[in-house]
Amino acid sequence: MKLTQIARRLMACVLLFLAGSVAPANAQEKLTTPLIIERADGSVHEFHVELALSNAQRQQGLMNREHLEPDAGMLFIFPNEDYRSFWMRNTLIPLDIIFMKKTGEILNIRANAKPLDEGPRYSSEGKAKAVLEIPGGRAEELNIKPGDVVRHAFLGNAKTSKN
Repeated sequence: MKLTQIARRLMACVLLFLAGSVAPANAQEKLTTPLIIERADGSVHEFHVELALSNAQRQQGLMNREHLEPDAGMLFIFPNEDYRSFWMRNTLIPLDIIFMKKTGEILNIRANAKPLDEGPRYSSEGKAKAVLEIPGGRAEELNIKPGDVVRHAFLGNAKTSKN
């Protein structure tokens, strides 16, 4: 294993530990981390996302939320790449569901998923390592498209000031 892979895994372990052990001061506050979407033209947009790392967190997702700030969202990280599908049970607000490869490259976007929809699931068009949920319509507003790259420490592709 290369040293950079070891460093990335170590960083992910540290972040996982911190995400699980740091409690917000107020029970209604959510711990968020920065996430960047880098578009094909080189422009970027920053979101602040909650992490869904455990099965319980992934199952809960954004259920029962009545509001989501424009630059907020939830990043679902899975242990492996596989075909993913999401539904909108008990989800009160429309969401854009962004499926991505382990590299962070966006596979496909399911725009404006309908609140409380228990019909067919919204699915990835390939094997996805992670899924990002943001407010419905936001991907179109920001011109986010398949092929753009999501950058986050848990994907091992976050850019630093030295990158």
